[in-house]
Amino acid sequence: MKKISVLIPCYNEQENVVAISKAVQEVLTSQLPQYDYEIVFIDNCSLDNTRPLIREICKTHPKVKAIFNARNFGQFNSPYYGITQCSGDCVISLCCDFQDPVELIPVFVKKWEEGAKIVSGIKTSSEENKLVRFLRTCYYKMIHKMSQVEQIEHFTGFGLYDKSFIAVLKNLKDPTPFLRGIVAELGFKRVDVSYRQAKRKAGKTHNNWYSLFDAAMLSFTSYTKVGLRFATIGGFIVSFFSMLVAIAYAVYKFLHWDSFSVGVAPLVIGVFFLGALQLFFIGFLGEYIMSINNRVMNRPLVIEEERINF
Repeated sequence: MKKISVLIPCYNEQENVVAISKAVQEVLTSQLPQYDYEIVFIDNCSLDNTRPLIREICKTHPKVKAIFNARNFGQFNSPYYGITQCSGDCVISLCCDFQDPVELIPVFVKKWEEGAKIVSGIKTSSEENKLVRFLRTCYYKMIHKMSQVEQIEHFTGFGLYDKSFIAVLKNLKDPTPFLRGIVAELGFKRVDVSYRQAKRKAGKTHNNWYSLFDAAMLSFTSYTKVGLRFATIGGFIVSFFSMLVAIAYAVYKFLHWDSFSVGVAPLVIGVFFLGALQLFFIGFLGEYIMSINNRVMNRPLVIEEERINF
């Protein structure tokens, strides 16, 4: 009998953990009775009542398991690590807040049985803020154009992963993994399934502009060279024109020594313009260096505090 693992990453989801556990078990037992299953919660050091609730669920249902992180290891490391700790023939990763519809689990499994190694849930529409949706779409279009690797638009990690793909994930040794990019990069047979993303069933979202920027920069520095190329080419172009302006001023001054006064305006403009450009490029380089630094340190993805029902 094949086994399906359902991974549910969570952080401060006391309003949702019990309901999502019941919903997933209902789908698995009623629509996929021919499969064995496990449900794995990986909690990223919640500060509310999430952990006690998960413990109660695990006491009642031995097929529900839990990993409690020693601290919050971020929105990328924790789900990635959780996927590698599941024991099923496939792993389905979904959010605890019901924005990823549990009704798609049988659809994912059907695509998997038909031969797909990865089944990606693609948000074709969403009930999120329209401005956020627009900015997210612009970002996906931009990163798609810049990246040397195919980038999957509106894919958040919700999907099914075959154990052969997970075996590769275990051996990547990447301390800052970006699963969305890895899925597209490694070339496993993939099928996309579209869905409409609902609003959170309960609780408050933990995503903010900083976390969205963090995700954007991780994919940007991991899968594009355009930032470095932009800095290099832009630097050459500005240097070239700056040299032309300097030569022109020098020649004009020599020809009109007594009548031509350079003044301070060109100097102030030049200093501020070049200073701003340098700071912009230094920031770009800093993002790449920070990404390199995180990888060189090679820290563990997650440190566990406790396991239940494993």
